[in-house]
Amino acid sequence: MNVRAPLILLIALAATAPAWAQDTSKVDDTAINKRDRHAESLTPMDQPNNADDIRVAAAVRKALVADSSLSTSAQNVKLVAAKGTVTLRGPVKTEEEKARVEAIVKGVAGVTSVQNQLDIKH
Repeated sequence: MNVRAPLILLIALAATAPAWAQDTSKVDDTAINKRDRHAESLTPMDQPNNADDIRVAAAVRKALVADSSLSTSAQNVKLVAAKGTVTLRGPVKTEEEKARVEAIVKGVAGVTSVQNQLDIKH
C-alpha cells in the first residue's frame, strides 16, 4: 500500500479549504443582536402553554415542514404563536422565501396575524 497517497490527498484538501470557506469577516449582526436582546422581542421561551396556542404553533410548524420548496433554514425558523398572532424569526435564503413562509403561516387555521421578523441570510 502506498502511504503517500493519503498524505497527498490530505495536503490537496487543505490547500483548497479556503476556496469553500465562507468569508464572515464582513458580517455585521449588531442590529439583529440588539433587536434580539430587547425585552419586547419574543423568543421561543415566550411560547404560551395553553392548548390553543400550542395547537396553532404545531400546525404552523407542520405546514412549513410540509413545503419541500423551502430551505431547511426556512422550515426551521423560530416561531411563537400567541392569541392568533405568530411571530417568525430566523434566517431564510431569499426575499421570496421570506414572503413564501409568511404566506404559508397566514394560511394556517387559527392564525389572525403574522409578525414577520425573518432575516435574509448574508
